[in-house]
Amino acid sequence: MCRFLAYLGDTIFLDELVCKPQHSLVRQSLRADQAKAVTNGDGFGIGWYGERETPGVYREVMPAWSDENLLALCANVRSHLFFAHVRAATGTGIARQNCHPFHYGPYLFMHNGQIGGYGQIRRAMEARLPDHLYARRLGATDSELLFLLIIARMEIGESVADAVSQVLRETMAMMQVLNIHEPLRFAAALADGEQVYAFRFASDKRAPTLYMREEDARGLVVASEPLADDQQGWELIPQGSVLLLSSQGFRHETLA
Repeated sequence: MCRFLAYLGDTIFLDELVCKPQHSLVRQSLRADQAKAVTNGDGFGIGWYGERETPGVYREVMPAWSDENLLALCANVRSHLFFAHVRAATGTGIARQNCHPFHYGPYLFMHNGQIGGYGQIRRAMEARLPDHLYARRLGATDSELLFLLIIARMEIGESVADAVSQVLRETMAMMQVLNIHEPLRFAAALADGEQVYAFRFASDKRAPTLYMREEDARGLVVASEPLADDQQGWELIPQGSVLLLSSQGFRHETLA
């Protein structure tokens, strides 16, 4: 399983969360505490919003702990909203186009989890993509596919939460038809430049961990694991819920 974090709040340098904390995401790439895969060395990525409508993205297949470019970027890039992700591959190749976060227009997306029986269901799911989104599919991961399916529903007017709920519902229905018994697990974050939506769900009630913390009144952080060995202040997001972060604060909703 992968590890990730999302931040929304006052403008800060990325390294304040990605690199400097005691249990930073860079450290988690080498030794995660709450993941099945202790090492998340199959690539990494960062995405951030600056002065343009579309986010900047840097992704690489090297392990995060050994990439000096990542450290240099995070020490010099400031943002009010950014994502960071370290990958442990689950059945698809180690390639830059398979690294998170994924982006489309103003949106960023990253995911920790998997679709059970993905090899059996992949072709049927890809057939549900509109042509213009199928052409944007650059990698082979279930994560990117879920993102594009969510975008497709948002483009016809559905809200973010409704689009995610419907894609998860349709995916589980297809898994049932194909007699797939492996679970669908989905911890994810999606941003539009102003807000962050964080989701925690699993068909078997064993969703990947996802926590939230208020950072000294400066902003809000969502992360797969607390960024310090002391977990004080970190709230585990309930399974089956969506957390909305905005400049007004945060609120929990049940994922339909």
